[in-house]
Amino acid sequence: MTHDDQSGLDWRGAIPVSRRFDDPYFSLAGGLEETRHVFLAGNDLPARLRPGFHVAETGFGTGLNLLALAQVATVPVHFTSFEAFPMTVEELARAHAAFPELAALAAELRAGWDAPSFRVGQVTAEIVTGDARETLPTWEGRADAWFLDGFSPAKNPELWSDALMAEVGRHTAPGGSFATYTAAGHVRRALAAAGFAVERAPGFAGKRHMSRGIKP
Repeated sequence: MTHDDQSGLDWRGAIPVSRRFDDPYFSLAGGLEETRHVFLAGNDLPARLRPGFHVAETGFGTGLNLLALAQVATVPVHFTSFEAFPMTVEELARAHAAFPELAALAAELRAGWDAPSFRVGQVTAEIVTGDARETLPTWEGRADAWFLDGFSPAKNPELWSDALMAEVGRHTAPGGSFATYTAAGHVRRALAAAGFAVERAPGFAGKRHMSRGIKP
């Protein structure tokens, strides 16, 4: 394992691991496959995509979820991600090397990385930098689908608090959805309290459960 003292990242090959949260940025068992299973299928995407559909996310990380969305989006959609510790473009490039099939889309992401918003395929993306506990309450948008992808609730409880899950609910359009890899009971209870009909679903790569839900 190598590490970069400036960024707080360790590297297992092309997989970045946060030293701040002691957690990898994507599954060691297959990051892209996990994203498709949890965040796309968990939100019934791409079937629900329509022009103007808005996906929001907690925890941008390497941008893998955005890239996976862009790979399947055939109509113009919007994507907003809340990220407290954005990577540098060099770190993104190193992580993106793990996914050669996404290389063209990843190059678009990195080309627009310093812009207020940028296009990746059919997706117009905006990264809201800062603590989501401060930035999400003031966000004026509403999402049709949420990718809840902070680090593990045990290691990054700030991104899974009752208050923040309530804000997720408040910023969800009627009929909107969420999906997340975690099945932690306190997270599911917070999302239910936020107005979602929450269910457990089979997890990825031997993980028993994940969570998903719809706001009626």
